[in-house]
Amino acid sequence: MSDVRYVPERSRFELDCPGGPAVLTYVRAGDRVVMDHTLVPPASGGSGVGSALVRAGLTWAAQHDLVVVPQCWFVRGWLDRHPGELAVRVA
Repeated sequence: MSDVRYVPERSRFELDCPGGPAVLTYVRAGDRVVMDHTLVPPASGGSGVGSALVRAGLTWAAQHDLVVVPQCWFVRGWLDRHPGELAVRVA
């Protein structure tokens, strides 16, 4: 899952997979980044694609010292299931 691409001009992270691209979208506002939507094509569901996108997004946020606002239920769930795995600030 190391093929996640950061696409800043579209405010998203992407990963090619069966059924089309999987995406994690965000909105950046100052030192905050609202992670608002994760989409994984049904053909790739349950394969770790969503987790790879979230991990990439959170790693990027940590590298830029951004506060993550997990508006997306999948991002919130990932953070709840992986407490302390990544050094990221969460609002």
